[in-house]
Amino acid sequence: MRFLLRIVIYVCVIVVFVGGSGAIGYSRTMQSEMSGIDKPSSLLQEVKIPEYDPRKPTVAVILGDSVTEVIDFLVPYGMFSRTGAYNVFAVASDRYIKSLTGGLDLLPHYSFKEMDDLLGKSPDIIVIPNIPIMEDKKVHPVQDWIIKNSGNKTILLSICNGAETLAETGLLNGKSAATHWGDMNRLEKKYPEVHWQRDQRYVPDGNIVSSAGVTSGIDAVLYVISQQLGEAVAVKIAEKMNYPTYQFVHNLKMVPFSIEPKDAAYILNFAYQWNKKQAGVLLYNGIEETALGSIFDSYSASSTTKTMTISSSEQPVVTKYHLNLQARYQMSNAPRLDKMIIAGTQAKTLAAETVNQWKQLGKNTELLFIHSDSPKRFVMEAPLEDLSKQEDVLTAHFAAKRLEYRANHLSLDGKPFSLDAFGIPLLIGALSVGVAFYIDRRFIRKKRMTKSK
Repeated sequence: MRFLLRIVIYVCVIVVFVGGSGAIGYSRTMQSEMSGIDKPSSLLQEVKIPEYDPRKPTVAVILGDSVTEVIDFLVPYGMFSRTGAYNVFAVASDRYIKSLTGGLDLLPHYSFKEMDDLLGKSPDIIVIPNIPIMEDKKVHPVQDWIIKNSGNKTILLSICNGAETLAETGLLNGKSAATHWGDMNRLEKKYPEVHWQRDQRYVPDGNIVSSAGVTSGIDAVLYVISQQLGEAVAVKIAEKMNYPTYQFVHNLKMVPFSIEPKDAAYILNFAYQWNKKQAGVLLYNGIEETALGSIFDSYSASSTTKTMTISSSEQPVVTKYHLNLQARYQMSNAPRLDKMIIAGTQAKTLAAETVNQWKQLGKNTELLFIHSDSPKRFVMEAPLEDLSKQEDVLTAHFAAKRLEYRANHLSLDGKPFSLDAFGIPLLIGALSVGVAFYIDRRFIRKKRMTKSK
């Protein structure tokens, strides 16, 4: 009986120490990743709104009231804008500052009501990104607006787990749909009326098009563009993006991903990567939306790096296609950084003045022109390869898998695995064994020896 008690004590102490510290680390990481700003802005008069052309169809890209998945929002926004054939606007339930995952903040162009008043009808396309925090009070305005504008003339395009927001409206009942592979099991149980497709990059069904994980949204957007503007336009957009897997636009089938033992590196990063790198992300006028998104959805989403937006002033930074970004730090109050990332294929030209301002402050932070040194590559590739060098191969491999990026030519070099992510729980485990041994000797064995006397 005492032997069994001793085993229970050892197991309980190890679980409490290792599991408890991991749970605290995981919770803190999630709070940081999903941290948002939801407040009125004093800079509304500074917001640059793209000119509305009533002759063009309108694309409304939704921002959630809590936080919105960064690439799910930025990539469709940038791609539809790149065609020059659409009015493309960032819309939300109100004009408060909204946040994207990883710590990127922006100001919507219009509220839902303002969008309705401007158009006098439903938008031609509504893009529904993943809104990770499904809080009733904060998600209902989004769902209500989608339902209000869900007529057959409007294309509803869900990106990644934006399918959950769409499924919550009931509009997917009886229809086929795709979502991120990591959410598939959960959504199959939660929404059994939806015919979930595991092996397709995107699923068109009537006026609804849903995409699988993150970069699968690129294929879905290209599909919609090809249907509305023609195949040649879609091919041209893919070529300008250096997107290497256009074949998925025609061949929707894929071998679905599933959880593998090596994917534990991702969870361990969240739980035990306590000494995270600090990377600044320099915001400058004209920055490319897709390139910017690639930074947050590789470094920050891997839970190895805290990404912090930095600009030269408190004024909004306007992207290539007129999104209004608000940096969380200015150069004058920027924290200590391990490196400063300058995104965009034309960064060395467009960001030259901003970079000089940073240098004039006497900062000796490493400057990483992540895209302009390889402008002929798809923007996701260089960040994933740099992440592998900065951290380890397992982390970068899962980052690509999480993004559903299926190009096989990435060069992932670096340590085979993270010493922090794997070493810290082992160290805590060893310490917990020591604590359990002390409890055993101090209370269990000593008591037994006392009785034997």
